[in-house]
Amino acid sequence: MADPFPTCYLNGEYLPLMDARVSPLDRAFLYADSVYEVLPVYRGRPFRLAAHCARLNRSLGEIRMAPPLSDRQWAEIIAGLAERNGGGDLYVYVQVSRGAEYGRNHSIPKGVAPTIFGFAAPLPVNSEELLTQGMSAITVEDLRWGRCDIKSTALLPNVLAKQDAADAGAHEAILLRDGKLMEGSSTTIHVVRNGILCVPPDSRRILPGTTRNVVLELAQRAGIAERVAEISREELFAADEVWLAAATREVIAITRIDGLPVGNGRPGPLWRRVYDLFQQYKRELENRPVLP
Repeated sequence: MADPFPTCYLNGEYLPLMDARVSPLDRAFLYADSVYEVLPVYRGRPFRLAAHCARLNRSLGEIRMAPPLSDRQWAEIIAGLAERNGGGDLYVYVQVSRGAEYGRNHSIPKGVAPTIFGFAAPLPVNSEELLTQGMSAITVEDLRWGRCDIKSTALLPNVLAKQDAADAGAHEAILLRDGKLMEGSSTTIHVVRNGILCVPPDSRRILPGTTRNVVLELAQRAGIAERVAEISREELFAADEVWLAAATREVIAITRIDGLPVGNGRPGPLWRRVYDLFQQYKRELENRPVLP
């Protein structure tokens, strides 16, 4: 990943990222008592901002925090970060922690101001080789906590799974729990079998995917049949196509899992159709309001 851009946002102020400071007593540091969002910005315009704000507010509600900002205020911050960092294509990370009290206390403190932080970074570019060859993945056992539907900063199991993939020379780790597909370490996973696009159902075991929802909408536009149901390990390995989706990666074909080819080992035709529709959809949104 490229280095982040130089200007960040912290508690109402835009400042150099290298100068940003947060208390070591902040509950994000002590307890991972914080949630976050990542969203792409194309040509200076936040992509699906309303959906990302909705997920952020849901995560805050699940950890018993009131949203500190309105969707409009988030839009202003994200636009401010994009503008101050050159605009164009980038991604924005925003994080809300419960803040810092003087001490360490497992109980949720009262009257503590939240810490609101955001920064921007270059949006990864999917190379032509990646688009024509696809990504590789490994499967790992899902060892995360029981509330994966909260976009919490408690990401150590995800970090270790991603490192397992890197150690194996793969791009992503696909998480399996009790023999069932959950998601990737930092992505959602889509499985195509006999022309039907399948995804696991939302639950406390997986994060509701904003980009996954885009992919499902575009699949409907393409006339691809869909099914939301549990997917077994055996069904994953018998798939004709497997895709991953993420805010910073859009939708990419996975062509090898645990060293074995997916289908014929090349990105499939349904993935290509949805990928092309994704690029078209980005252009369609350029002249629409960022928020309803």
